[in-house]
Amino acid sequence: MHIKASKYQLNGISHLRLLYLTETNCQIRYNACHERGWSDLWLLSIDGIDAGYGAVKGLDDLSARDAVFEFYVLPPYRQYAHLLFEELLRASGAAHVESQTNDLLTTAMLYEFADGIRSEVVLFEDHATTSHQHPDAVFRRKNPDDQVFGHQAEPVGDFILEQNGEIVASAGFLLHYNPPFADLYMEVREDCRRQGLGSFIIQEVKKACYEAGRVPAARTGIHNRASRATLSRAGMRVCGYMLAGEVKDKDR
Repeated sequence: MHIKASKYQLNGISHLRLLYLTETNCQIRYNACHERGWSDLWLLSIDGIDAGYGAVKGLDDLSARDAVFEFYVLPPYRQYAHLLFEELLRASGAAHVESQTNDLLTTAMLYEFADGIRSEVVLFEDHATTSHQHPDAVFRRKNPDDQVFGHQAEPVGDFILEQNGEIVASAGFLLHYNPPFADLYMEVREDCRRQGLGSFIIQEVKKACYEAGRVPAARTGIHNRASRATLSRAGMRVCGYMLAGEVKDKDR
């Protein structure tokens, strides 16, 4: 049996990646890396027959190519996943594996081939409809002449929350993820936090996201308790974690 990994362009493996996206059925955090030229793609074959693909990007520096972050094998060839992944590592020279836990096959390879596995990011999906009320807060689309407070972490969103004539929060959703998913973000003015405004604006942005034909998803730092609590109160739930590890030394 001859297993080979050959570098390919995105359009050469698009049919395989469509199957990957269909099977995972979740927001892929690094989906935009392909269109932005931040990844190398490898077609995996067995005896000249296409069996799957792998994708490699930079772990810390996106311009590098040192981490496998997508791995898909057609079901009839899953029994050879170990050998295919081993060849992908050899051909690409990747020193790291990165996976989101709702991508089951890549995560299985991560645990088999990597050490020092850790997580810094938790992933959320929509789960429940909430009905938070803030009678003195107005949710609306941002106008070009709105004077929005300085943001510390997130960009100014397309939607704002106004309270007593002042903008106290902004939020939005990003569309560079695999359809139909979109990534929610928000920021509340520092002196207005711990009042439930974050959950309220996320609740309303979820509605706007669905109206735009997208499914809301989100992510945050695993140790960011405030953000995690805000998303949970807005009806989101944990659906996965981003994991990363170093490829094991074959001599050990």
